[in-house]
Amino acid sequence: MGKVEGLLTDREFFERYNKEVYRTCYYMLRDASDAEDICQEVFVKALTSGWRQVEHLKTWLMRIAVNHCLNHLRRSKTRRMKEKLLLLFQREQVEPSVHAVVEQQETEDEWKRRMARLPDKIRVVVTLRFTNDLALKDIADILDIPAGTVKSRLNRGLKLMKAMLEESGQIEPNGISRPGDSSVHNQVTGRKEGADNEQGDTRGDGPCPAARR
Repeated sequence: MGKVEGLLTDREFFERYNKEVYRTCYYMLRDASDAEDICQEVFVKALTSGWRQVEHLKTWLMRIAVNHCLNHLRRSKTRRMKEKLLLLFQREQVEPSVHAVVEQQETEDEWKRRMARLPDKIRVVVTLRFTNDLALKDIADILDIPAGTVKSRLNRGLKLMKAMLEESGQIEPNGISRPGDSSVHNQVTGRKEGADNEQGDTRGDGPCPAARR
């Protein structure tokens, strides 16, 4: 842990990371109420587990968040059916244009809808990579899987996103963007540019409830 983080109080620790933890929970669970509950559980666990002794604090905290979310999903009887899209796009490599199109064309609501359609194992990798901006090695450490598996799941997620974009007519099958979409902007990171001036669903950007107490 860095010297600055080592000097944080429990409250400051919570304030620094609560939005990232909540956002991760929200994208994984697709439910604001469940995300709030799990977010609180994550910080209860962290605050009672000697967080000041942890060297890589963000990675450690995200591992707790992911594990809590996965446990919640395993218990839930309302999980979505496995995506049939897995059968529609099976090429091993993703064209560079796919990532660019997703970055340039996704609005916040579109991004959330598409994220919700991804299988759980794929969604968690995409969330950690693009929403939390974590490196592949950090994601591998959090999920306790090989970095190669992380890369494979990330590529698979991008393939599914491409299939969704083709399905909606936003790009043609060859990956070329259709004209007339200049109003949409980069949402890969899960953050909105000019958020103060935008309207719409911002549930994925909210903090845990305790932050408002």
